[in-house]
Amino acid sequence: MKEAYPVVLTQEGKWTLVFVPDFEINTEGKDYADAMEMARDAIGLMGITMEDDKQALPPASDMKAVAAEHPEGLVTLVDVDFTEYRKANDMRTVRRNVSLPQWLNTQAEKSGINVSAVLQKALKAELGI
Repeated sequence: MKEAYPVVLTQEGKWTLVFVPDFEINTEGKDYADAMEMARDAIGLMGITMEDDKQALPPASDMKAVAAEHPEGLVTLVDVDFTEYRKANDMRTVRRNVSLPQWLNTQAEKSGINVSAVLQKALKAELGI
């Protein structure tokens, strides 16, 4: 799922501070480009954490409303594709029990086949990933 959220950018010394009102989170960057990248990362991390906790992601606020609430900052949009973010950053492994016929497991061991790697490849093919 891809969404664009408003963020508020303000300069504080040599740092660009970022506030993401829809998630009530802050981050910072060295410049505008870095700050927007950090915002995308913070939103992505918060979003997949919320999904894992079975919480609904907040809808994106109206930019004009955010700008009215934060006249001191530059309000812009940062887009995040939560599906792509999860693929790129959520590399945790999970343990799954898989049932195989004994003869097939024996053949795989004799051939030096990594069953986990084959299963991952098959699941990706099945899911079109």
